[in-house]
Amino acid sequence: MRRRTSRTLPAVLAALLVMVVGACGGGDDESGGGGGEGGGNDLTIGYIAWDENIALANLFKAELDERGYNVSLRQLDVAPTWQAVAQGEVDLFQDAWLPVTHSDYWEQYKDRVEDLGVWYDQATLDIAVPSYVQNVNSLADLKQHAGQFDGKITGIEPGAGETRLVETKMIPDYGLGSAMTLQKSSTTAMLSALDRAIQNKEPIVVTLWHPHWAYSRYDLKDLKDPKGSMGEAEKLHMIGREGFGQDFPELTRVIENFSLTEKQLESLENTIQEAGQGQELQAAGQWAQQNQQLMDEAFGQLKGQ
Repeated sequence: MRRRTSRTLPAVLAALLVMVVGACGGGDDESGGGGGEGGGNDLTIGYIAWDENIALANLFKAELDERGYNVSLRQLDVAPTWQAVAQGEVDLFQDAWLPVTHSDYWEQYKDRVEDLGVWYDQATLDIAVPSYVQNVNSLADLKQHAGQFDGKITGIEPGAGETRLVETKMIPDYGLGSAMTLQKSSTTAMLSALDRAIQNKEPIVVTLWHPHWAYSRYDLKDLKDPKGSMGEAEKLHMIGREGFGQDFPELTRVIENFSLTEKQLESLENTIQEAGQGQELQAAGQWAQQNQQLMDEAFGQLKGQ
């Protein structure tokens, strides 16, 4: 992804990030808010630079602002976001990957935050190829057809959780060590390589994940994983600061019942990605207008308190 950060941070780095944000105040996208003060229509949503979170945070701001709330968005890295919610500096975080990816943060802060429920329950890590690639439908097929891909899997950042999983679990499990290597670079580089290959109808195999806008833009197929090396599906939770439910009872009911399908989320992500950096809010608002029935069903008669 063009703005996605690594999904894993070593403990020492995470701690340093927390201290830096504490000293410098973080990377606010917008001033204002005052999450944690409670009451009124002011709401601060903290988000991380992962596409699904960028999409959902901007969608909620666009919709809630129309309904009388005053929503501020605040972008932070993963560890500082969890800490900000626990300290009441941020009211709401919408991209908690559980039970695995964010398990350390949940264990650390679960007594100081409120789990407001699951809004997406099929978050997975995958290995994918364009649908026109023949005879490769499973990870077990890669060894035999490694030459078709020049012996490489096009990957993302070296520090990403999926990168570690592919290197330490998937490649050994399927005996690919002598046949294929994981080419590490960045999410942006991986997506560019995928786009070039598809434009030229060339074979390519990439590390990918659900939800992602690439599945909406391209015709892709995930390779079956009979050994379960890529892990089970995770759930995306919304997390509120302590007291959120009491301070925002109507909004809490909306959040507890909110969900998006994979198709809806990928469509929203793709709309935002195509709009370009700096146009996220406008694109989310446009998508909301195009899906007004869905928004009315999700948010009902919600109005600012």
